[in-house]
Amino acid sequence: MKRKLQTVLLALVSLLTLAGCSLPGLASASSDQTIAITGGITSESQILASLVAGMIEHYTDYDTTIINNLATTTINHQAMMNGDAEISAARYTGTDLTTTLGLDPVKDPKEAFKIVEKEFENRYQQTYMPSYGFDNTYVFLVRKDTAEKYQLKTVSDLQKHAGELVAGVDTAWITREGDGYEGFQEEYGFSFSRILPMQIGLVYDAVSAGKMDIVLGYSTDGRIASYDLVMLEDDRHFFPPYDAAPIIDDQLIAKEPKLKEAIAKLAGTIDTKEMQRLNYQADNNLVEPSVVAQEFLSNHNYFEERK
Repeated sequence: MKRKLQTVLLALVSLLTLAGCSLPGLASASSDQTIAITGGITSESQILASLVAGMIEHYTDYDTTIINNLATTTINHQAMMNGDAEISAARYTGTDLTTTLGLDPVKDPKEAFKIVEKEFENRYQQTYMPSYGFDNTYVFLVRKDTAEKYQLKTVSDLQKHAGELVAGVDTAWITREGDGYEGFQEEYGFSFSRILPMQIGLVYDAVSAGKMDIVLGYSTDGRIASYDLVMLEDDRHFFPPYDAAPIIDDQLIAKEPKLKEAIAKLAGTIDTKEMQRLNYQADNNLVEPSVVAQEFLSNHNYFEERK
């Protein structure tokens, strides 16, 4: 297997991309035999980028370069539109639906995927590939002792006790339209006694330390396993689907159809628990995301048996 090229971009690069400027230094990195892939700032996005890169290098003669530190979906999208990248490895249907496409949220996962698949092809000539198999959506989390005390399994179970509970949530969620706090109250019919805005990365520590009774986190975060937290089922399906999938530029597919075939082998291979486990290795055990991805692919023999 060829040696992967890792390109680390600083905040200035993200700003240039958002402004519509090409990323410096990528003209030489992205060549006829080197494919540029966007990752992101999270362990998850970097693991997914390395998985895509590994499959490409295993099944084709291409080299890859991974562009990390692109902080938002908008910046990832702009990198694709500018031609600085040909594959975006970590995209989420719910985010692309409302942010990239500017459309209303859709709660049905199949319908949401159909819309983004069609719109990305029509608007951008990009192929939205099938999901890796997991949905990284918002999820309410409690400690095991809290779940046992109040007999909590679903979000609806909170209704009897919400007046006693202090909740910590992502700052943006409180005022966000659609799937934010206002919409949540309308859907579930209750409010928490207190709701405190926090940075999303702090909520896991807060609930584990007993500073919060319940928090709103991400379903695939490795810290759920680290702190042995309980995920409450969104039984009213309030949160829209955020199925994770890669996107490929159509020109690249036309040039080398085997690339699409190689990446398609990853479809449906990672469920939520598996993504939690992979994130845990990176965030808790401090294993490099590229190493986590390499071990995963090696353990599954690069899914050679899949068509």
